[in-house]
Amino acid sequence: MDETKAIENVTAAAAPEREQVIVITGMSGAGKTRVINTLQDVGFFCVDNMPSELFMQFLDGMRATRGRLPKTALVIDVRGGREFSGLFRGLKRLAAENVDYRLVFMEASDAVLVSRYKETRRLHPLSTPGSLLLDNIREERRLLEEVRGLADSVIDTSDLSTKQLTRRISEFFTADGQPRLSVTVTSFGFKYGVPIDADLVMDVRFLPNPYYVEELRHLTGREAAVRDYVLENDTTREFLKLYLPLLTFSLPHYLAEGKKQLAIAIGCTGGQHRSVALADVIAQKLLQAGYDVKLQHRELERNKE
Repeated sequence: MDETKAIENVTAAAAPEREQVIVITGMSGAGKTRVINTLQDVGFFCVDNMPSELFMQFLDGMRATRGRLPKTALVIDVRGGREFSGLFRGLKRLAAENVDYRLVFMEASDAVLVSRYKETRRLHPLSTPGSLLLDNIREERRLLEEVRGLADSVIDTSDLSTKQLTRRISEFFTADGQPRLSVTVTSFGFKYGVPIDADLVMDVRFLPNPYYVEELRHLTGREAAVRDYVLENDTTREFLKLYLPLLTFSLPHYLAEGKKQLAIAIGCTGGQHRSVALADVIAQKLLQAGYDVKLQHRELERNKE
């Protein structure tokens, strides 16, 4: 069968993720929180305000409990202490272990940082009674000088809007330089209700229904006989010729508008046959296009419970 051939399991088709560690550091008020939130949206396990001396102990603990490191992002800055030797030792060890890691330094001009602190009315981490904000910023810059020198990437946010920063971070952490969109494809049955989190809903009840074929009624869209019945129908072929290009056209535009997660729901009457077979096809197509794809069959999973 051609590229519309349904897959048995999208997750199994994807290669295992390699261990990846991102350390975000830099000036207070330069956008580290925005960075960590963006990385969390694209699938990183994120920890803010990690003390330098606990860096490797934390990663060792993650390996001990999970067997390997997930994609991990940590913020290590002056809030965790003025001493960064633990960070330096940890990075050397990651390099020796061939772990894919990156040290990102967030930067902004003194004038911009002062303005941001005045807007938020928050205290600087180095603030002491009677100290001046500008002096705190300059002291922090001095403390971070060595860390900045080791950074793989320096991002100056002085002239970046929140949306521009989000896009910049997404570009840094995708292999092909493009922002990443995570897509969930869900099959469902209209008789049980439309998924409340769906962004795009496609009703495929116009297609011939395997339920009315006696030998197919008790099977699901994951089984070959039902898949063939659904996918080899001329109406289905024509539908996929129209719908798949529409998705591949529209998804980059969702990205351009700053959307990081998209939920596509494919529905038939009971969520057992047509929607299941087509959700498999659509998920495979998007996986081949380079998107992060999660596939779920709501009613099949409901029946397992």
